[in-house]
Amino acid sequence: MEPVQINADAIRRLDLTPLQPWSSQPLPSLLEQGPALELQFDWPRDPSDPRELAECPEPRLWAVRADARYPWLPLLLERDQGSLIRHVAMVVPHSFNRSEGLRFEPQALELWITHRLMQLDDLCTATLGRPQRGNLSQMAASLGYELDAGFWTLLS
Repeated sequence: MEPVQINADAIRRLDLTPLQPWSSQPLPSLLEQGPALELQFDWPRDPSDPRELAECPEPRLWAVRADARYPWLPLLLERDQGSLIRHVAMVVPHSFNRSEGLRFEPQALELWITHRLMQLDDLCTATLGRPQRGNLSQMAASLGYELDAGFWTLLS
């Protein structure tokens, strides 16, 4: 599947139209595709700008809007090429060090992932008639977040 291009104009206008081919599909169809959605941001930066994309306020705001409008988005973002991690870096406080890489603030990541797992568990159960806990657990693991063995028991 082709990556979804998010251009500078869409970012500036907080325009989520690039996600329309995905957002127009019913959730069961989206989930059947698995984590295959790749977002590519075309945000101009001066070559001397040392910031990572996730440190630029405009793309971050676009990602926050997309995250709020489409809570299922993290579940569909591809995991092997880094789309999920880039997205989460846009919406969760973190630091970046060239030698250590990306480091999420532990409490911020814990709050975001716990909220999102609860939200998506309810959404998948209501929409599909069954939970997607294996897929949700894999999403959390791809972010380096290990779920407590009793997490899902609490939600039953």
